[in-house]
Amino acid sequence: MSTPAKSGNNAVSLLSALVIQGVVDEFIVPAYTDATKIKLIVKFDPTSILMTRIKSGERGDVIVAIDRNIDELIEAGIVSERGRVPLVRTGAGVAVRAGAPKPDISTVSGFTQSLLNARSVAYSRTGASGIYFAALIEKLGIADEINSRSTIIDKGLIAEALLTGTADIAVQQLSELATVAGVDVVGPLPAEIQHTTDFSVALFCTALDNQAAIKLVSLLVSEDAQREYRRFGLEIL
Repeated sequence: MSTPAKSGNNAVSLLSALVIQGVVDEFIVPAYTDATKIKLIVKFDPTSILMTRIKSGERGDVIVAIDRNIDELIEAGIVSERGRVPLVRTGAGVAVRAGAPKPDISTVSGFTQSLLNARSVAYSRTGASGIYFAALIEKLGIADEINSRSTIIDKGLIAEALLTGTADIAVQQLSELATVAGVDVVGPLPAEIQHTTDFSVALFCTALDNQAAIKLVSLLVSEDAQREYRRFGLEIL
């Protein structure tokens, strides 16, 4: 089990869903360490994997995760309702390697045909968008054909599969696609089949009096951070 950082310690830990990885890497980490001189230790994973780790005993100071899972952690007495703040909303989208022809995803039929035309579609079955996508292609009646040549990734930034050439279409949450350099985000899924997910930030109960952790939450919900979230295609809650 990890030990949460206490007030006065020289490190604070953040367990975060991948949804804000680009903002955390590019803005939050340098801004926080510059302002506080405290080391920020970040562990990124899909919320489903974060939940498994927490249920196995792992703890941190601050968590960013899907709303319903934050609710579950509050109910279990692991995360505090006090200080919990709604953070961002994102939808799923499509990306291709930079410079590659952009598939038609403007309609459900166009999106479906683009998937069928792809050499390989990359997605994850552990992230919220990947779980949704697996159910969506079943609903569209194309799951067998897509999965027979798909690139299914356990976790991480799915668009990286475009850079290695293992897939020519990646499906994931829009902000996660935008985090990968060298890819073009084609756009969101058609409105009729779009799936949005809300995320919140909260303190672990063991960090309620940790001023360094509280400062991290304040930075994560600040106007400067919100500007960065929007840059990655996230909606502010």
